[in-house]
Amino acid sequence: MAALLGIVAFFWPFLVAPGKFGSNYAPPLIFGVLLVIVLSVVISEIAEGGINSKALAMLGVLSAVNAAIRPLGAGTAGIETVFFILVLAGRVFGPGFGFTLGCTSLFASALITGGVGPWMPYQMFGCAFVGMLAGFLPRASGRKEVALLAAYGSISGYLFGFLLNLSFWPFSLDPNSSIAYLPGLPFTEQFHRYLAFDLATSLGWDTGRAVTNFICVCLAGPAVLTVFRRAARKARFQAPIRFAPGGTTEEVPDTSPTGPGAAASRTT
Repeated sequence: MAALLGIVAFFWPFLVAPGKFGSNYAPPLIFGVLLVIVLSVVISEIAEGGINSKALAMLGVLSAVNAAIRPLGAGTAGIETVFFILVLAGRVFGPGFGFTLGCTSLFASALITGGVGPWMPYQMFGCAFVGMLAGFLPRASGRKEVALLAAYGSISGYLFGFLLNLSFWPFSLDPNSSIAYLPGLPFTEQFHRYLAFDLATSLGWDTGRAVTNFICVCLAGPAVLTVFRRAARKARFQAPIRFAPGGTTEEVPDTSPTGPGAAASRTT
């Protein structure tokens, strides 16, 4: 539901004309619905066992970290320092966690930096998609995984810019421009106009974001992935229980070949 709402929020210019879904009332409405759906995502993850109390604590910590490091880049020349953590966290903790982290990170960052405005729900959705899609990447390990995440980080830099431009494209240009939005055009011609607008206005910024993501994932990816996975192992909410003689019980670490205990022992 959240992903569907995001798709509608971004791609409405190809479906309806301006005035029916205007820029004045749409962002507050989208923001309100988004918060409700994000809360529903968290509750559903808790109900299914995907997020427990410790994972919620991790969500809060990573949201605060992302909100703190985002001003370091400030978007200058497209340099954004917030995305590589979304990519790595979505990879380790799953698409639901990545989606929620993208929303909460941008919400906290907007409150800290005073960036609250009609663009905020679109930024939250853009980062949510970046974190969610990272959780759906195919399996890999070692250097292949880092290379996969670095490549995805670069692509996500362009994807974020492509989505965010859709939020203001219909209202930002003279209708007589060859790259302006014109209601009633066929989808192919409308999409061609938007591609020309995106390339002409933000390709340089998106390239800076893509390069930043690639470098950050390559440099910090192996260490951060190790830390995240170690935290995920340590934060197991329930440990296996063994009944001992005399009516007592004790917790036993998972020492199966693929269990967290085996991974921890191999790390040691």
